[in-house]
Amino acid sequence: MDKQIEKKPWWKRKIGWMIGITLFLSCCIYFIAFADHRKQINIDQQKITTGEVIEANFQDYISVTGTVEPIKTIYLDAIEGGRVEKILLEEGTMVHRGDPIAELSNTNLILEISNYEANAARAINELRTARLQMEINAMNMQNQIVQLEGDLMIQKRDYDNAITFYKDGMVSMDEYLKTKITYESSFRKMKLLKENNSRDSIYRGIQIETLENSAARMYKNQNIIRQRLDNLTIKAPVTGQLAALNLEEGEVITYGKRIGKMNILDDFKLKADIDEHYISRIKKGLTANCLFPSKKIPAEVTKIYAEVIDGQFKVDLEFDSLNDVNLRIGQTCRLELELGNPNPALLIPRGSFFQSTGGQWAFVITQTGTAEKRAIKLGRQNPKYFEVLEGLNAGERVITSGYEIFGDAEIVSLNN
Repeated sequence: MDKQIEKKPWWKRKIGWMIGITLFLSCCIYFIAFADHRKQINIDQQKITTGEVIEANFQDYISVTGTVEPIKTIYLDAIEGGRVEKILLEEGTMVHRGDPIAELSNTNLILEISNYEANAARAINELRTARLQMEINAMNMQNQIVQLEGDLMIQKRDYDNAITFYKDGMVSMDEYLKTKITYESSFRKMKLLKENNSRDSIYRGIQIETLENSAARMYKNQNIIRQRLDNLTIKAPVTGQLAALNLEEGEVITYGKRIGKMNILDDFKLKADIDEHYISRIKKGLTANCLFPSKKIPAEVTKIYAEVIDGQFKVDLEFDSLNDVNLRIGQTCRLELELGNPNPALLIPRGSFFQSTGGQWAFVITQTGTAEKRAIKLGRQNPKYFEVLEGLNAGERVITSGYEIFGDAEIVSLNN
């Protein structure tokens, strides 16, 4: 007897396919949701440089290059114009104050000085004549007073006698009045003459003082004029080295032209160019170590130039002591300029990774041997280290070489 075969539902017939599809979809969902999709790159470990994060004192300093210069430079400018007749010294010569360097000639100046001296002599003679005339007038006035005083004494005697005689009736009233009028008139004249002489004396004193001052100024101007002739010989203003001399024999130079300079070699200083990033932190009194081949010499910032050129500004530093150190102008050295006191901090070695990240992130090496991108924050820097503010711990290692070869990868697998 035949047995009827029961027909299975469709889902039982395709259960295997359904299970397979479910497992495949589950794997896809897991991969999308939980797998690491960050881009990776494999790099030979020998092609990179790493550095360890350490905890130590941060030395807040910058390293710059300094150039040795004389402690002071004196510029030579032409005080008088003229034709260069003779050059007496060459560049590089050691000179003393007052040594002649070059000689000039100026015919127009000589004629001008001669005319001035002639006019000054004439004016001085006129002043002397005027003073002499005033003294003569004063003597004449004194003579008049003396003569009038004698006449007045006689007239006073006659007047006194006339009073007596008039009372006794020995003279007429007309004669008495005539004698009285003569005496009183002479008396008033004497009074006016003395008042006039007093005023004239004050006036003469002022005039004489003015004339003497004028004569003194003319003598002084004469000395200045004669000094202009001396200025035709260019002389060393100080003792030192004639560093530069821009003259040629036969050349005509004008007043005020820069003709050279002198270096005072009693001491030296350093001039350094510093990035404008540090302009707010550089102050007078900051110390620096000057690394010369033979010795490390301490120095101090003494002058800061405010002008910024091509992103840099200049400073002058003077040495504390130069015992047994021979320096030459133009010699260079490295300077470690201290910006602050040392203080504890997390430090990471400097590297070219900073140019790629700006100090905002870095590749940190994990225990699995890969390097992962991590956000960090850096602070101050010196020629050896960056100061770590956030994102790293002491003992961790960071790739410090450039990140250009990593492209946009976020994980770097390091191959031995």
